[in-house]
Amino acid sequence: MGDVKIDVLGVRFDAFTMESALDRAKAWLCDPKPRFAVTPNAEITFAAQKDASLRDTLNAADMVLADGVGVVKAAKRLGRPLPGRLPGVEFAQALLAVMEEKGKSLYLLGGKPGVARAAADRVKGTHPALRVSGVRDGYYEDESAVTRHIRECAPDVIFVCLGAPKQEMWMGRNLENVGPALMLGLGGTVDILAGKTKRAPAIFRRLGLEWLYRVAFHPSRWARAMKLPRFMLAVRRQRRRAKNGV
Repeated sequence: MGDVKIDVLGVRFDAFTMESALDRAKAWLCDPKPRFAVTPNAEITFAAQKDASLRDTLNAADMVLADGVGVVKAAKRLGRPLPGRLPGVEFAQALLAVMEEKGKSLYLLGGKPGVARAAADRVKGTHPALRVSGVRDGYYEDESAVTRHIRECAPDVIFVCLGAPKQEMWMGRNLENVGPALMLGLGGTVDILAGKTKRAPAIFRRLGLEWLYRVAFHPSRWARAMKLPRFMLAVRRQRRRAKNGV
């Protein structure tokens, strides 16, 4: 299903499996250029419907992966199903193995002070041949100093974990400022890599209920979860317009 795009509320998702997404990333690692990939869930996709700047940035990405069961269900309801959910953290973890095999380097950006360094140490523990060229937390005032440091470190891949939509806008804005690297917008992945946050148990992930697990342990996420019904209503309107040829 290479290069097939699935439109969900104006965001064009790549119809990739994990295997095909990794194949694309492998090809890019052999052809270094400034590139970026995004992993929108239903919340970000819904926000992009009303935010043209965010929507344009997502659609300008070199790869758009569906990180969220809501997006997958929406695509199916629209009659153009995606192969399945492709969580950014799982893609990142699989890519680390590829990078180690190919001798590539990683830069970690984001998280609270000390988290990116902890993530780097744990990554080195599981992938000893992988070089971590630099780290930077997400608390900074001078963006140009951050991009300058990244250029000096010259990584092949950058995990940009600033939270959405900040990280997507950051990547779009700095595509030409960080050197010939592949940037991935990965939200809380740096906390998972650092061991600060645990993913939901496998049974929750298989049932598409990882969001429920997160909400249960972080009640502040309820307000975000309540956007899901509004997201599905918007998808229903898109389906109706498509049927009516609008």
